[in-house]
Amino acid sequence: MHYTVMKEESIKGLNLKESGVYVDATLGYAGDSSEILKRVKKGFLFAFDQDSEAIQWSDNVLKQIGNNYEIIKSNFLYMKEELLSRNISGVDGILFDLGVSSPQLDTDYRGFSFHKDAKLDMRMDLSNELSARDVVNNYDEKHLADIIFRYGEEKYAKSIAKNIVKARSVKPIETTLELVDIIKHSMPYKDTITHHPARRTFQAIRIEVNHELDILEESLEKALSMLNVGGRMVVITFHSLEEKITKEVFKKYTDIPHIVKGLPNIPEEYLPNYVIIGKQITPTEEELSLNNRSRSAKLRVIERIK
Repeated sequence: MHYTVMKEESIKGLNLKESGVYVDATLGYAGDSSEILKRVKKGFLFAFDQDSEAIQWSDNVLKQIGNNYEIIKSNFLYMKEELLSRNISGVDGILFDLGVSSPQLDTDYRGFSFHKDAKLDMRMDLSNELSARDVVNNYDEKHLADIIFRYGEEKYAKSIAKNIVKARSVKPIETTLELVDIIKHSMPYKDTITHHPARRTFQAIRIEVNHELDILEESLEKALSMLNVGGRMVVITFHSLEEKITKEVFKKYTDIPHIVKGLPNIPEEYLPNYVIIGKQITPTEEELSLNNRSRSAKLRVIERIK
């Protein structure tokens, strides 16, 4: 089953207009896109995804609602170029839901989950060459440790990397549960009780395989440039690294330059083009009881004002 995190909050944040043009940068299994399409009956929706399986599923879902949409098989990094090629120079709202979709986690053979035995994969776009198996079996020990520490914020990164290299010297590491076992034996037992020991390492490898953080800052900035005045961008992050990048981009585009900050009358040209709407939103207790995976989600909204 696919569960869409903070769906109502996302829709409210976008402040949808019936005749507006909107972008779902992370289509997934159409949870958000379905809600947007229901509300923009005179407008249009563009949705981006790299996952052929998700696209096929979502197309079947969306065509039951309307035909005023287009799914674009592309990374959201290329959103601006793809929209401009369709003569779309401005949109009224953009949504980034940066989490891995539940079906990707739950489908055994995709290799995202540390709970299920599957071949190591973790590719969001199955046509990409680099997979989790390549990372685990081919990266040198220092590179592995750096990735696990940086992208997973895992304090036992060096120990995990060392044991991965040791294990693969005997035979290649092929499956998710083989990797989980190595990770478990790379840290003290007390640190495996409260949270699954493989969570951080799997996150790190997934980010590396899909270049998630490399492209995020540029993608957000390009997306902001596509907003019409009055248009909003909603971003849902799921870990501190995504959150840090999003906060920094929002701050960069809404801050008043230090040189004029504090002046009683700030010249118009120094006033920012964007404003942050409300405070950061986190899931309600009710949502957490329905979907524990949403526990780390944080939602932010920014609007173009000139």
